[in-house]
Amino acid sequence: MSLNPPLLMIAGAKGAVGSTVVAAITRIGHEPHAVLPWLTTEGFFDHQRFYSRMKVAGWDVSAKPIEQSIRDHGVLDAQNFFLSESDLSEIEILQAPSPEYPVCEQIGQLIHEMDHFKKRHPENHPVLINLLPAFRPVCLDECEHLEQLCSQTKQTVMPDLIYALAAVMSAIPVVNFTSNAIEIPLLLSESLKVRVPLCGRDGKTGQTYLKVVIASALKARRLRVNGWYSLNILGNNDGENLADPDKASEKVANKTKLLEEILGYKVGQQYGAPSHKVTIDYYPPRGDNKEAWDVIDFSGLFGLPMSLRLNLQGRDSILAAPLVMDLAVWMAALHCAGRRGLVPELGFYFKKPLGSSPPVTFEAQLRAIRQLAVECKDIT
Repeated sequence: MSLNPPLLMIAGAKGAVGSTVVAAITRIGHEPHAVLPWLTTEGFFDHQRFYSRMKVAGWDVSAKPIEQSIRDHGVLDAQNFFLSESDLSEIEILQAPSPEYPVCEQIGQLIHEMDHFKKRHPENHPVLINLLPAFRPVCLDECEHLEQLCSQTKQTVMPDLIYALAAVMSAIPVVNFTSNAIEIPLLLSESLKVRVPLCGRDGKTGQTYLKVVIASALKARRLRVNGWYSLNILGNNDGENLADPDKASEKVANKTKLLEEILGYKVGQQYGAPSHKVTIDYYPPRGDNKEAWDVIDFSGLFGLPMSLRLNLQGRDSILAAPLVMDLAVWMAALHCAGRRGLVPELGFYFKKPLGSSPPVTFEAQLRAIRQLAVECKDIT
């Protein structure tokens, strides 16, 4: 199988992150220097070849034009809002399947539409990108066959699981950039059967990325972490959605558990209670410009206490969009290389990397990425 530039099929294409990806892909053709230097795959893939010929399509519940979505999210200011009508007119974003339809009917519709996208862009390698909003936790592990899933009511099936199943059944790799646990046994068994790779979960873009770096450094230096308090404030649609504790629970768990996985011990065990706290607050004035505060208490020689304060003022979609584009290239390459099922080596990109023994420390994640590049070398 030869490797072609990816076709990003985005579920949630008109959201803040999705529309920023659209803006970045359309801008590469006019000003590659505005996008390419911020991608993580430099040295692994031919940037000019893969990124300048990327294509994008997808689905969304919104009926507004993509250009209006980009403007409304306010991620890009006037100086950076460089889009041509001819570029945008080529991007096809379809109405998302109605949740009122039966699950199997939605899957069938998406399979048909994915086939349409593939025929429209025959020179590109399709990859499904899941950017749908956080959904309340649902356990569907007992669904071992498609018929069992199709018998579920619409309230118990995450919309993005329907997209993922349609993609796998169409032999399309899947990137789960959300915190939704869509990787149920049915999806995994299907991915192994049809030989397509999956990666996820929960894109690691800002505060958690720095947490992995700092925690790995403290561990390497043999400094004991006694407590870690993390506060996130975010004012975009994602922040509003995460104001619901049920919908935020998976993301908070992903942000919390990785610290113990890196350090190898429970933070706060000497106090008899956990002292790693993660809070996400919806704060409308921030919009897409999220802010994160971290207070880190640690100890060194003789057990003497020290502390570190970290304040990140980031841009949520600006941090996320390049990772989405890079993951599309990785998954297209790995699909061509014959990988199937979960790809734990892509843990660098995720808060909750899935698969067998995923790398957890920063240095281990970088090593895994370099090894993947070797695996893909012959087909790039």
